[in-house]
Amino acid sequence: MAAEGHKLAIFRGLLKFKSNQQKIWGVLIFLSIVTTVEVALGIVKPEVLMVPFLRMKLLNWIFIILTIVKAYYIAWDFMHIRDETSGLKNSIVLPLLILIPYLAFILIIEADYIFDVMDTGFIAWNF
Repeated sequence: MAAEGHKLAIFRGLLKFKSNQQKIWGVLIFLSIVTTVEVALGIVKPEVLMVPFLRMKLLNWIFIILTIVKAYYIAWDFMHIRDETSGLKNSIVLPLLILIPYLAFILIIEADYIFDVMDTGFIAWNF
């Protein structure tokens, strides 16, 4: 009965579950796998992923993308945004699609400026 009100599929319907408990465990296992991959990449730091891409290491881009994927599945499945009306979904998701890239842009620009100032020697590295 309780499962009728909720959609029991993840990955756009590729993986379907019989109950809410199975779905929760499925999403938890997926999030655990993504976290394990992040931790393993952080420990190993493969040289192949240390090449610069858009002024940042490729490994850092992978971390950012995996973090966004985890945030999406936490909000979409555990916070049940998927079951809400389209107006509420849009009021939550659309500002994030604008705000997150904007904040990341500001952070990257500021970090690049600080790096350039420190690199040119006007201020010594004192930390």
